[in-house]
Amino acid sequence: MGFFQRLVRAVKAQFNALLKRIEDPEKLLDQLLLDMNKQLLEAKRSVAQALADEKRLEKRVSEYAAQVEDWEQKAVTALKAGREDLAKQALVKKAELLEVLEQYRKSHEEQHATVEKLKASLRDLQDRIEDARRKRNILIARAKRVQAQKRLQETIKGLSDTSAFAAFEELEKRVEELEAEAEATEALEAEDTTLSLEEQIRKLEKPEDKADVLLEDLKKRLGLPHDSSGS
Repeated sequence: MGFFQRLVRAVKAQFNALLKRIEDPEKLLDQLLLDMNKQLLEAKRSVAQALADEKRLEKRVSEYAAQVEDWEQKAVTALKAGREDLAKQALVKKAELLEVLEQYRKSHEEQHATVEKLKASLRDLQDRIEDARRKRNILIARAKRVQAQKRLQETIKGLSDTSAFAAFEELEKRVEELEAEAEATEALEAEDTTLSLEEQIRKLEKPEDKADVLLEDLKKRLGLPHDSSGS
């Protein structure tokens, strides 16, 4: 498994663990970004190490290529000097070095391809982290909205309990009964007050006042002289 695959798995594992305790989305996202940056630093070190290995292989290729060329020139020099035996030995040495050179060239090409892939993965990781930074506030708002919806659903679920509604209706009925009792008591008190007032007025009236009124009325009907002052 490659480094970046392990990195992705590690980040996912951390995210899943933190997601289970998403009570504080802002703190969670900040922690995730911090972990991502730590992983990014580790990824950069790995890319730097791979690049250093490529440079070392490139140096070996140059060194062995120079040695191959050197033994080629030695073979030419020996051959021109009429020393075919030395020329053959030089060519054998050249062939041995050329074989090693080809191995280094192959390793260098493979390492170069690996470095390029790591660089591309590193750029992709950097882009994702930057994207995560930009989305941080949006994700916080979304997470808080989900929390609010969850709390609302829990509240609604609690209100759906029939015993709670029954208690509410019983309380409403009791309040209505108390209101009716209060209104009845108030009406009775008002009636008692009215009767008491009438009785008090009747007590103020003189017993003869009514008789005098009746007498004056009779005189008036008979055409007899009567007291116009009413006394």
